[in-house]
Amino acid sequence: MRSRISGFMLLILLAVFGLGSVQAQPALQPVVDITQVPPAAQPSAHFDANAATEAYMAMIPPAAKARSDAYFEGGYWLILWDFLYASAVALLLLNLRWSAKMRDLAERITRFKALQTFLYWLQYLLLTSLLGFPLEFYEGFVREHKYGLATQTFGPWMGDEVKSLLVGLILGGVAVVGLFAIVRRLRQTWWIWGSVAALAFMVVVVALGPVYIWPLFNQVTRLNDPRITAPILRMARANGIPANDVYQIDASKQSTRISANVSGFAGTMRITLNDNLLRRGSPEEIQAVMGHEMGHYVMHHILNSLIFQLLVIVVSFAYLRWGLTWTLSRWGDRWQIHDIGDPAVLPLVTLLAGILMFVLTPLMNTQTRVQEQEADVFGLNASRQPDGEAQADIHLSEYRKMRPGPVEEFLFYDHPSGYNRIHTAMVWKGENLELFEKPALQPVAH
Repeated sequence: MRSRISGFMLLILLAVFGLGSVQAQPALQPVVDITQVPPAAQPSAHFDANAATEAYMAMIPPAAKARSDAYFEGGYWLILWDFLYASAVALLLLNLRWSAKMRDLAERITRFKALQTFLYWLQYLLLTSLLGFPLEFYEGFVREHKYGLATQTFGPWMGDEVKSLLVGLILGGVAVVGLFAIVRRLRQTWWIWGSVAALAFMVVVVALGPVYIWPLFNQVTRLNDPRITAPILRMARANGIPANDVYQIDASKQSTRISANVSGFAGTMRITLNDNLLRRGSPEEIQAVMGHEMGHYVMHHILNSLIFQLLVIVVSFAYLRWGLTWTLSRWGDRWQIHDIGDPAVLPLVTLLAGILMFVLTPLMNTQTRVQEQEADVFGLNASRQPDGEAQADIHLSEYRKMRPGPVEEFLFYDHPSGYNRIHTAMVWKGENLELFEKPALQPVAH
């Protein structure tokens, strides 16, 4: 075990000292002013949504399109490699009995079951993070810099990784200790009560995230520019969103990506824009993006997602109940796992859950993509900024493939494709041309 860990430590050191070969490439920006509405997208009696969409698509330089296509398509393979790598790590921990040895160490330290479970979780998290570091380093640092999407040097990036590890240690520790306590107390119905506990935990994390977790990684401050906040707050009040402030987050310290969200519950609800959107987006684009995000709130997408997640969780726990029973009956003795209440079973849980989530990827993407499409339409009705929506989609084209095939979009996209989003905006514009017609000058009465 020591020799293998030393080998991975060597990989980490080689990665750190080899950073000179990682060139941070600037993201390819459109060489045209995307705030200028192309002629084919101008309101007219002959306005055509298809032609307007193609005019916006033509504003993306070919080199930028090729680069974003390569980045996004590479992500398809990473889904597979992440799944295979995680499965290999789980099998390694089981077949070399490292998982059982970590449990034995925890039992030697304390006789309290809850503390034993937490000490096992501590070992498990540290070891799997170490084993997964090479892939995490490539995906989160090397690849992001290669495509000009990252702004951090290695030190700050590693600092965020350590923070994530600590957050995972605390939140994951609470979840693991709680779930194993349920399994030990309710041997026959643990999968039902475990589903309820998992959903409750998700709700708490969603509620606490904007206030207590995000600030660990970024500075969140009130936005005091009335030119930005006034239209957003008017839109929020018009749609029944209880917001008095707009927040900004300094996401540019990590990435060039634009984003915004309406998040949290009740007292933790916040409207947040990242500084990339504030710096790079036009007022129309910002309003379009915020209209979309408000759509998630008004249409209760967080609640709907939690209900959907509950169904997925119940199915997953029922599947785990069957899968754990079957696998432990065949290989439990070989892996030195006592029963389903044994913390050493955790790698098997992650292996079985990983298989299920890999298979369910298209379904999970479809559920999210449908909500995003609904939020797009709501945002157009709320902001009345179809050209702002098109501008946002062009910015998103820096790391998203804009025109996939229908099967490709179904399998891999958790948002509508950029082409479809621009087309939706142009269809909306064509159906509401009167909003964009300049009023005729009336003669002045004398």
